[in-house]
Amino acid sequence: MQKIIGREPEIQEFKKILASRKPEFLVVYGRRRVGKTYLVREYFSPIMSFHHTGLSPVEVLGDNMIFSQLQAFSVSLRTYGLRDFPVPKDWISAFELLKTLLTDKIKKDPKKKQVVFIDELPWMDTPRSGFVTALEHFWNGWASGIPQIMLIVCGSATSWISDKILHNKGGLYNRITREIKLHPFTLHETELFYKDRGISLKRYAQLQMYMRLGGIPYYLSLIEKGMSVDQITEYLLTGKEAKLRDELDQLFVSLFTNHQDCLKIIRFLATRKEGYTKKDIAQKTKIPDGGGLTNTLKALSESDFIQKYTFYGKPQKEERYRIVDFFTLYWLSIVEKKKQPDSKDWKDKTGKKAMDAWQGFAFESVCWYHIAQIKKALGIPSVNTEEFTWRNEGGNDFPGAQIDLIIRRADNVINLCEMKFYSSEYITEKTDDANIRNKQAVFERITKCKETIHPILITTFGLTQNQYSDIFQKTVVMDDLFVG
Repeated sequence: MQKIIGREPEIQEFKKILASRKPEFLVVYGRRRVGKTYLVREYFSPIMSFHHTGLSPVEVLGDNMIFSQLQAFSVSLRTYGLRDFPVPKDWISAFELLKTLLTDKIKKDPKKKQVVFIDELPWMDTPRSGFVTALEHFWNGWASGIPQIMLIVCGSATSWISDKILHNKGGLYNRITREIKLHPFTLHETELFYKDRGISLKRYAQLQMYMRLGGIPYYLSLIEKGMSVDQITEYLLTGKEAKLRDELDQLFVSLFTNHQDCLKIIRFLATRKEGYTKKDIAQKTKIPDGGGLTNTLKALSESDFIQKYTFYGKPQKEERYRIVDFFTLYWLSIVEKKKQPDSKDWKDKTGKKAMDAWQGFAFESVCWYHIAQIKKALGIPSVNTEEFTWRNEGGNDFPGAQIDLIIRRADNVINLCEMKFYSSEYITEKTDDANIRNKQAVFERITKCKETIHPILITTFGLTQNQYSDIFQKTVVMDDLFVG
């Protein structure tokens, strides 16, 4: 077994399941490339009784999709010891063969847990295949009555997992015993990954790479020793032979049946950091504002590409969607724009403006993803909080104002957060002081909040003390975001 970086909560859950005296049906899901297969395979490989991975629909075309999946399943059955059987004609027969294999293993060692790992489950559910019905029959008709069975299913198409397995209205309703959604690494886990690989990068460089790649283990695994941030970016993203040059399209084709609609939405959302309402998206993309768009937005949200949020004090009907996947945001904001025919002056005015805008939003997104670390730095790790964005458009007797992160605390305090990505200590100018005071005043008068207001600064290297720096009640620095 190779070393597993981070993932402590998931490993503790695995230990509980192995110690269980009842049959277990575990669902592991999350964004593609987030490390689901690696985690399950590496932890359970010494005791794996059966492991199969569905064939990618990108590679299986035509009328032979069902046969190809069944044929691949047969190969896995033979690999784990089943002999002398033809390729099953359907999934009911295929799961009966798996039942035969596991029954033999249980007879040989009745005390051993039989770990069954079926990976990329959504790929196996080809049209008119009856796959989900067969899985239901396998679990309800046999496996759920066998204490030695530990069935683990996994998939990157998170919306499929949600609809067909976790929230199944048929035979699998309320049958799942445990579920784990695997999230990208935090900055702390990313730093552990770099150290394990012998990659030397200062935290500022790690933060820059995180803003480009996020905490996706597969992307991080492609980084080689001795590279700078610019070299890594060219090697993986911007160079002619970049390792991830086709990644965006491959991601969406492999995850979504309506990948073209998904890409339309994602490209539109990339044009503004605040994102857009569902109505805006429907008007721009021409995707009807009904069930189709609702389901597509749900699928993108569940796969961790976008996030739905509301402004502080605004009604639910004004919900907005924004991109939260770092790789996708960087690709659409920077990489694709560089490749456009009219990008000859990229390194001049246009390029600098785009880079500044992307860096500001990417750092804000890093902060949002590390709310737990920010709370620790503020000394409130156990205080219940809610997080919001807030904006006043102006024109209502108050000047316009925007706050990109509000932490509303149960201890009767509201933190108004200023997030500044800088290559050195941040210096508060007179205009900054006036701007923050204006935001606070407008926020208090419009929202009529009764809590104490504490402006805080979240930045990279800290705050230079001067006559204006006292506007901030506390400063959270980059190192705080790396806390485990």
